Amino acid sequence: MKLIPIHAGLFKLDGGAMFGVVPKTLWQKLNPPDEHNLCTWAMRCLYVEDGDRKILIDTGMGTKQDAKFRSHFHPHGEQSLRSSLNNYGIAPDEITDVFLTHLHFDHVGGAVFYDENKQPVLQFPNAKYWTNKKHWDWAMTPNYREKASFLKENFVPILEQEQLHFIKAMDQVDFSDNIKVRIVNGHTEAMMLPQITLDDGRQLLYCADLLPSTAHIGMPYVMGYDIRPLNTLAEKEKLFTEALKDDFVLFLEHDKDHDICTLKRNEKGRIVLNEYSSLQAYFHNNHG
Repeated sequence: MKLIPIHAGLFKLDGGAMFGVVPKTLWQKLNPPDEHNLCTWAMRCLYVEDGDRKILIDTGMGTKQDAKFRSHFHPHGEQSLRSSLNNYGIAPDEITDVFLTHLHFDHVGGAVFYDENKQPVLQFPNAKYWTNKKHWDWAMTPNYREKASFLKENFVPILEQEQLHFIKAMDQVDFSDNIKVRIVNGHTEAMMLPQITLDDGRQLLYCADLLPSTAHIGMPYVMGYDIRPLNTLAEKEKLFTEALKDDFVLFLEHDKDHDICTLKRNEKGRIVLNEYSSLQAYFHNNHG
């Protein structure tokens, strides 16, 4: 088992939208906004070698959107999906599976790029692209809250080029010998969270938008983007209880500073950050 964080760049989102009902006086201490109330977030994917499979979890925003789109979200930074893969010697045609937690633009946009003729090309030509039918149908007929996040040019070409595959949308289903899939419904319909059994037996959960960053560990810290915030609360509580019991490592897709974290209960019984680290440091410390 080999895991590598793949940084697909940084972008900005409104702080109020990212922290929901939590007052700015509190959340601004965790991720200080700029003069436009925008906070910086990462787009952090994960490369997993599991036996013969070379799996990429999520693909970031991509580069095909126009200047108007980019002016809303301010993608920036030196890292990109392709450059980060290249830095680790991973060629796009080596990827066997692309696991899409959900089809919002900042998670699936890098799956497709445009060639010089503005024709859609799949970034990973030999891969199977995985979603689930329940979420796919949701994305294809979006509600008004999510319509701006489901951009069909990001995922319809996958279907048209016959590389789309569906995972059963069950509470928990096997994706490989070492990866199980958890389904959650607070952020969007049937978002998939891969839970990976590491070589030392510990569980690593790719949290996607259930827990975007360490700043969202507090129970009320639920994004305004979530379609069912009370479901998110219940899903966070269930996950956190299990993570504490079994000492999960939590992989953070949008935290601009940290790859992974663990949790603990403080003296008041609240679930809080235990420690944060990097995935590379974790493997160095635990596997030499």
